[in-house]
Amino acid sequence: MHLEDSVDRPSQLLQTLPEDGGESPGALSPVLEPEVPNPFIGEDSEGLSEGEDASSDVQDEEIVLAQSALPTPSEVPLVIPSPNVNKDVPPPPVSDTESEAPELYLPGLTMPTMFLPIPNTDPLNILLTKYVSPPERRPVRDVTGEWHDSDFHTMVMTNSWRALARMARDRLVTCNPEDLIRVLDLWSLRLSSLARLRLYNQTSAECTNLFAVLNATEPPSAREYLFDRVLPFELEVMHARLKYWAGDPMGYLDVLYALLKKCKLQAKNSKAEGDESSLSMWLERAARMCLIIASQMIEMKACLSFYIAISELIPPCVQDFTAATTLLEPLFAQPTGQQPSFAIRSAVGRIYLQSGYLTQAAAHFAAVEGNASVPQTLKDMNAALLACAEGNWPRADELLRALVQAEPDNFVAINNLSVALLSQGKLKEGIEVLEAALHSSPSTVVVAEPYLFNLSTLYELHSPTAVEKKRDLLIEVAKWSGDGLKTTCLKMPST
Repeated sequence: MHLEDSVDRPSQLLQTLPEDGGESPGALSPVLEPEVPNPFIGEDSEGLSEGEDASSDVQDEEIVLAQSALPTPSEVPLVIPSPNVNKDVPPPPVSDTESEAPELYLPGLTMPTMFLPIPNTDPLNILLTKYVSPPERRPVRDVTGEWHDSDFHTMVMTNSWRALARMARDRLVTCNPEDLIRVLDLWSLRLSSLARLRLYNQTSAECTNLFAVLNATEPPSAREYLFDRVLPFELEVMHARLKYWAGDPMGYLDVLYALLKKCKLQAKNSKAEGDESSLSMWLERAARMCLIIASQMIEMKACLSFYIAISELIPPCVQDFTAATTLLEPLFAQPTGQQPSFAIRSAVGRIYLQSGYLTQAAAHFAAVEGNASVPQTLKDMNAALLACAEGNWPRADELLRALVQAEPDNFVAINNLSVALLSQGKLKEGIEVLEAALHSSPSTVVVAEPYLFNLSTLYELHSPTAVEKKRDLLIEVAKWSGDGLKTTCLKMPST
């Protein structure tokens, strides 16, 4: 092939285009032409131009017909729009956390096999069968857990934990697994209700099933996102509680400290990012964890003190009380959401009271007393407790009576007043105070186990007919109490 042939070949291609458009698809004449320069390419081009002009004339006519009602372009002034310097800017790019949010689909969380049946036994029914006769005197208690005819608020206020647990289970098995937030909230309600029913073994089993599914999430990045950003904090605290129910207090403390470390780390990150709402939330959670840890330390110290008293082999110490106060004292200087610092300081002062450090307790109570923003009821309660610890029962009696007179529904003050009256030997008056509160608001009083325990104790100390009094108290409790009451507070053995 010569160089001139390769140069002229595009001209041949151009020439074949109008011919192909006018011939039938089966014509092969352009392919059979000799590969020589075409001297008529200019005429063809003119013909092509004429065809284009003809087509353009037709288009112009069509445009005129279509826009006959509109002014011609010559009548419309030419306006060049100025650039809009105030136009909206594009949205910022999606952050890495939002763009990398994995799609979580966990159908195992809604499977019926994840749940165990709730037993239909009721400790109060056992006591009623043993102590109350004839059967007509026994109040009827619902152990079916029917929830369809009640609303959520009513079930919570009446302590219908069995119905709430069944409602959570029924809604979970019909819930869409893609709605993971709702699924986890229902799981939180289910486990909390079971714990309120004191079904600790069942709560542990179902919580273990839940976290088995969560820990099996793949890939690891999705599992990390699930635990850091989706899982409710209440479920993590509930999972830590399994150690306590299993009889492992030290393991329970280890898990609590791990959660406290997580709260501090998240608060630090939120502060660095300038997210005030997230910072407040994590500080409040850290304060809650500190209070839970302090309560556990006090409980462990109480058990240790009992062991020391019966064995007399280990010297007494107050290490756990000191650890509890040391844990809470740094919270004084910072507001932590809904937990004000003066309430924490009062709690620390009461821990010192329990450990016998009256001087330290008085110092903390004095700091609370000097704060003008603290409610007067809290100040008077602190002063009454300090007077009780010092053995100044008349002073405690005076302060508590003033509290009850100012707030007749302050059942904590009523309960403490009965203790002060008992310490002064006024058993009959102490019983009258507690019974008056029971008759005025039975639904509130019967769920307070320390209140019922103190009233049962006063019955035993006051009269040999305490069995009849406690039987009447049992009937009253069965009428108004919901589910999950610790029946040992009635001091009526079931066996």
